[in-house]
Amino acid sequence: MTTAVDPDHVPGRAPEHAKAAPGAGRGLLGAGFRGATFGIVTVVTLLAFESMAVGTVMPVVAGDLDGLALYAWGFSSTLITSLLSTVLAGGWVDRSGPARPFMIGLGTFVAGLVVAGVAPSMWLFVVGRAVQGLGSGIALVSLYVVIARVYPEELRPRVFGALSAAWVLPSLVGPAVGGAVAEHAGWRWVFLGLVPLVVPPVLLLVPALRGVGPAGTGSAAARNRYLAAITVSAGAGIFLYGLDRPGWTMAAAAVAGLAGLGYGLPRLLPAGTLRFRRGLPSVVLVRGLLAGAFFGTSVFIPLALTRLHGFSAAQAGIVLTVGALGWSGSAQIQSRSKRSRVFFARLGAGLVTAGIVLSAGALQFSGWLTAPAWVIGGAGMGFAISSLSVLLLNLSPAAEQGVNSSALQISDTLGSSLVVGVAGALVTGLGGARLDTGLAVAGTLFAAIAALGVVAALRLEART
Repeated sequence: MTTAVDPDHVPGRAPEHAKAAPGAGRGLLGAGFRGATFGIVTVVTLLAFESMAVGTVMPVVAGDLDGLALYAWGFSSTLITSLLSTVLAGGWVDRSGPARPFMIGLGTFVAGLVVAGVAPSMWLFVVGRAVQGLGSGIALVSLYVVIARVYPEELRPRVFGALSAAWVLPSLVGPAVGGAVAEHAGWRWVFLGLVPLVVPPVLLLVPALRGVGPAGTGSAAARNRYLAAITVSAGAGIFLYGLDRPGWTMAAAAVAGLAGLGYGLPRLLPAGTLRFRRGLPSVVLVRGLLAGAFFGTSVFIPLALTRLHGFSAAQAGIVLTVGALGWSGSAQIQSRSKRSRVFFARLGAGLVTAGIVLSAGALQFSGWLTAPAWVIGGAGMGFAISSLSVLLLNLSPAAEQGVNSSALQISDTLGSSLVVGVAGALVTGLGGARLDTGLAVAGTLFAAIAALGVVAALRLEART
């Protein structure tokens, strides 16, 4: 994978392929962008509803299916399979264009919703969540490439701001609705009820997808990435499986899993990512660190609130809601600012770290104190994530936007899956009869990872 900048790119000016887009300069709702904008925002809204609602109802699912031991797997399985599908989608989209991968990915996601919604056991529920991950990984990479090839560079911050705005309605009603549905109709309808929402974005995006063709061709290097993806996904799964097993099983699984990760990651991420190399490698690294720390914390906030502070599922959802609103608000601020993307990425990393530290402390005293603390963490993600997405696309030649977008998603999903899995082992293992102990240790882990993200954010600018 190359980290070279598009030779036609001049800082402050859109690349030639982007400038040629119809309707450039008319805004996101101009004649050349209206269908793509509405379609993309609708898809992200759908995925946001799923994310916000699932995070709220997972304690209910674990209780109903007697699956607390597999609580973390309800999230990690989705992340691991999306890692695999993200790599497959990167080369696929570059070769064929985003239309077919997107449609297949969204269909697979819906199938996973159905399996999770009808699951009679926690293991089958985890399988359904894994199928969801396969579909969402393909769909998200396809959308990133649509953004890169449809919108000129100067509109990309506004596009990613719009995507963050797409979280506003799900943030307002998703957790509360998810909790209310789980309490009154049953948690299964949180999944099954999302299935009809797939139709509108499909109808909106089909015309836009037809206008975006391939920008690259398959290569031996790209095909070799598939083996690396399988190795990394298997390595992550084996490693996390071993965390739930005591003694020599844990040690053997840890060695095998780390070996798979060590083989595959250098072949999937930009060269130098794990060594904090400046420029694109650090962009990818910061995304993984912040995603792992933030989403790891958000996974266990509902568990802490319901088990330690007696919150209902709907009340726990309110805390997640305010964090997502902080995300949406800060994303809008950065999308309209003339300040550099590097500035906002660094600001966001600092706020995520502060929000995690404050939330972990608040959970030890009062559940409701977690809400204002989590607003800070959410605001940090809003500043950082959109800015990092723009930086990645600006540093990627057109023929490698799919591959580099998949690397960004790999960093997101792998960081989240490993952190959530390790934290789950800490909570169920160290916690024992004292759940608060395990949660406190997990909170310390999340804060340390976020702080490492601050360090990596200092290396976002490439050497000149």
